[in-house]
Amino acid sequence: MSFYDYSVTTPKGEEISMKDYAGKVVMVVNTATGCGFTPHYKDIEDMYEKYHDQGFEVIDVPCNQFKGQAPGTDEEIHEFCQLHYNTKFPQMKKSDVNGENAIPLFKYLKSQKGFEGFDKNPAGLLMSGLLKTIDKDYKKNPEIKWNFTKFIVDREGNVVARFEPTTDMKKVDEFVASLI
Repeated sequence: MSFYDYSVTTPKGEEISMKDYAGKVVMVVNTATGCGFTPHYKDIEDMYEKYHDQGFEVIDVPCNQFKGQAPGTDEEIHEFCQLHYNTKFPQMKKSDVNGENAIPLFKYLKSQKGFEGFDKNPAGLLMSGLLKTIDKDYKKNPEIKWNFTKFIVDREGNVVARFEPTTDMKKVDEFVASLI
């Protein structure tokens, strides 16, 4: 199976096929409204506005699996993002990204790009310390470690990068720009 064989569900229950994104560069990201990384919404929106007309899309999947940091309804999450970050990219239905209830798209993404570690910066060190208390073997599995993990899919549907939330958004922007 390929990226284009999957779909996601909108808050209204509509299925969006990844085939609709063929020929585009896509960022798939699990998000939360009450997380230390929530300000990434601003950078993601900036990238969306800068590159959207050149074929860049964002698939935002709110997720409440990490310390309950996305507790609202789909509508409340959407309102928060528009009010605080003026987001224009589409948000999908709040979903699980890990475990038996993980949506198939995230199972696929993790199978293509596993966890390769956090950046060697203060946020990365903090996340490493936190995860050691939650899962001592966190380095050995592909699971999503926290909110704002970003997968980049190229114009041919290949999952070409995974950025952990500790990665500086300038690095993510530069990588996306190289594919545009």
